Amino acid sequence: MFTEPQAAAYRPDPQVLTLADWLADPVAAADFPATTLRFRNDRWAPAVGLDGLDEAAWLRHFGRFQPLPDNLPQPLALRYHGHQFQVYNPEIGDGRGFLFAQLRDGAGRLLDLGTKGSGQTPWSRFGDGRLTLKGAMREILATEMLEALGVYTSKTFSVIETGERLYREDEPSPTRSAVLVRLSHSHIRIGTFQRLLAFEEQDQMAALVDYCLANVPGPPPPADAPGRDEPAVILLHQVVERLADMAAGYMVAGFVHGVLNTDNMNITGESFDYGPWRWLPRFDPLFTAAYFDHGGLYAYGRQPTAIHWNCGQLAVALRLLADAPPLIAALERFGPLFNDSLARRFCWRLGVEPQGTEPDLALLAAAERHMAEAGLSPDLFHWRHRAGRNAPQGELGDRLGTYRPAASLDDPLWQAAEPVTNHIDEVERIWAAIDQQDDWSALTAHVAAIRALGAALGPAPGPTGHLSGG
Repeated sequence: MFTEPQAAAYRPDPQVLTLADWLADPVAAADFPATTLRFRNDRWAPAVGLDGLDEAAWLRHFGRFQPLPDNLPQPLALRYHGHQFQVYNPEIGDGRGFLFAQLRDGAGRLLDLGTKGSGQTPWSRFGDGRLTLKGAMREILATEMLEALGVYTSKTFSVIETGERLYREDEPSPTRSAVLVRLSHSHIRIGTFQRLLAFEEQDQMAALVDYCLANVPGPPPPADAPGRDEPAVILLHQVVERLADMAAGYMVAGFVHGVLNTDNMNITGESFDYGPWRWLPRFDPLFTAAYFDHGGLYAYGRQPTAIHWNCGQLAVALRLLADAPPLIAALERFGPLFNDSLARRFCWRLGVEPQGTEPDLALLAAAERHMAEAGLSPDLFHWRHRAGRNAPQGELGDRLGTYRPAASLDDPLWQAAEPVTNHIDEVERIWAAIDQQDDWSALTAHVAAIRALGAALGPAPGPTGHLSGG
């Protein structure tokens, strides 16, 4: 959710060490030729007590990965399996990243600092363990925009250019390299549970469930839910609620993640690990972000189904601890939870007072038909009709006319010539300035514009018990 982070003291708490013997492998970061600071998240650094680091210390910790005080003595590459495009793969894990540190924020929540592009691990297979600078820049843009649009997401905490030349099939090569650090509430994936099921490690599964419930707390299941006192059932209810909200957030944002594999599904409900993402240039349920998604499995309109399917794979894994009926009951909540969240989020972004799930979804359906017929992107639609203004003729206008404004239009952002977007032409414009002139001013200005959008929209409505502000 988009709320201003609150400053806190540095409070190390490497809880993962209680599971590390079977959850992860100790690794070392690559020895990079150079470390040049390119992005430092000074909005979120105070929330974990790291705003006092000068640039030299920042580079030591997040470029050379010198351990933070009283934290993990050595980075940990996490072990997991996963369904990749719904094909099971037992040969994956943290192949170009690791868990670097864990610490508490001012509210006592346990947060992770994890990496992307930090070098090879036992799970790298044939990869070089590196990240392109363009990939890091794209992750900055994805996380900043999703946060502004109220989607629960990891935060890009640091990007450091590393001085290597990388060769990639999907970018002009050689290209520049970087290492990224992300801040999130956990790096435990659905795939983490799938691995334990594959090895039938029941005791470790029970310990992982307890770890998640203790460190990523959430609301209890409904009072009439079967098995509501069983830890595995409680966890599945929480994950279903969180991921249903994440799916709704994607749809209202007009965002296409591109790779919704089970190893990319965080049990916190945080969106993370951004590769071939795109924002819709116009409303199209069949729009696909990943060039390698030939069948459109993860197309924009199929994302809720894909995320629900992933929840089902967590339920399958948790059968190691619980009977099927209560797990199925938890899964069956996904659809109603998704619809409720979709309605809430749509009205929030549009800036109108909700009337209830059924009428709000009818308004959304009319808006989607209008966007499709007019060739509009969700960004342009929500900006053009913010607080019910400029209602068009026809079904959408008739429905929108019954809604009361819930937001002010006083912010200059709503009077601008066009909305702030992360459409691909804007992304490529920003990258061209970096790649050709080493000019980072366009990125800096765009991040500032995105954050202004988030401030103008205000906090988004998450599910009951959602961990806001992170």
